Amino acid sequence: MASDSTPITAGLPDALPPGGPGGEGDRLEALRKVCLFDYLLHIAGLLLSAGLFSVVALIVNYIKRDSARDTIYESHMNWMIRTFWWTLFWMIVIAIPAALLTMVTFGLLSFLFVLPGVWFLYRMIKGILRLNDGLPMPA
Repeated sequence: MASDSTPITAGLPDALPPGGPGGEGDRLEALRKVCLFDYLLHIAGLLLSAGLFSVVALIVNYIKRDSARDTIYESHMNWMIRTFWWTLFWMIVIAIPAALLTMVTFGLLSFLFVLPGVWFLYRMIKGILRLNDGLPMPA
């Protein structure tokens, strides 16, 4: 049997075309999905798990932020990170006087804890809408 000297790779391109598998388009689409997943985790954290899912989303935000550098998704990661920390800050600020005044107000100040939660939810929904439109978040 005679062997054919034509290499197996004959006729195949030397490099993948731009936008092919592993291209910039795939990377950006993966980052978009990570951002959407994180927004949903943050919302689930607020509504379902007393913040646990939001902590997981925060960790993912910090891990993926470097790979999103110089894209619109970096602004979304920063937006979610800032929103988490500011919400935690305001929850603590509200908790201190609420705890000190609980005996006097009989828990009537507990409604104040809703305000940071509503603000958090507003920012997450705003982020999802801008992500859907392909827009970065304001700095």
